[in-house]
Amino acid sequence: MNQSVPNISIVIPCFNESQEVLIETISTVEISIRDVIADYEIIVVNDGSSAAYSYDLPYNPKVKLINHSTNKGYGASLKTGIKHAQFDWIGITDADGTYPNHLFDELIKKAEGMDMVVGARRWADISYTRKLPKILLTYFASFLGGVKIPDLNSGMRIFKKVLAIQFWNLLPAGFSFTSTITMGALTNDYEVAFFEIDYYKRIGKSSISPFQDTIVFFTLVTRLALYFNPKKVFIPVSFVFILLAVLRGIRDYSLEGSLGGLCLILFFFSFQFFFFGLIAEIINKTRKYLIINQGF
Repeated sequence: MNQSVPNISIVIPCFNESQEVLIETISTVEISIRDVIADYEIIVVNDGSSAAYSYDLPYNPKVKLINHSTNKGYGASLKTGIKHAQFDWIGITDADGTYPNHLFDELIKKAEGMDMVVGARRWADISYTRKLPKILLTYFASFLGGVKIPDLNSGMRIFKKVLAIQFWNLLPAGFSFTSTITMGALTNDYEVAFFEIDYYKRIGKSSISPFQDTIVFFTLVTRLALYFNPKKVFIPVSFVFILLAVLRGIRDYSLEGSLGGLCLILFFFSFQFFFFGLIAEIINKTRKYLIINQGF
């Protein structure tokens, strides 16, 4: 049995998914993990699916079905599952046939010394409509997080329950749940490992809009950087303004013999962003200290 992950709660959110695919997902997950850990449970969260998708799962003492009365969102479904989880490790996957759930045992094996293990999807398996936004988003997140991130928002991963608890109020109800917990972990010195996995064509219709959700993801990553690592945003902006101010000052002094108003304004903005960054970083360090002393 695995010593790093002695037991695990697998949460599977579903909204208008095929019951056959859901049952196959549960079966595949169960076969993958039952021989590598001491105990487990599988929590299926039906996120307000329409009447045509009412789920009648075969009896299994290891499987629990929770129903939302209305559609609350992907992240909200995961949070419901985590709240009902009895074990210290959480695993998540989708019920649409896109993830190689037979590899959960491999994620568990890589958990030695880790707080999170992410199943990183191969770029070749991602559709062209989502590939470019995903590349831009991943590079942007890697810059803000200070580490290379192969897959920011993979929906197949395992992580310690305490990790979700620490960032609970930040974890959104929508699809940005996985992006948020990844950035939260990486910018707060948690140990995160990535394990390359295949990614299959979805069975059924996707509710993700590549263009709209890309904008949401970029907004989210920027917000998380401001919250977790503000100096990565404010300090570079400050340097850009100081460079512009110096260039404008050289131009003004060479042509007019004095510094112009625009040059002074650029210097002012540079100092403002710099000190905003320092203040935000102090607040961030204080928040981390308070979290640690609260027992997280």
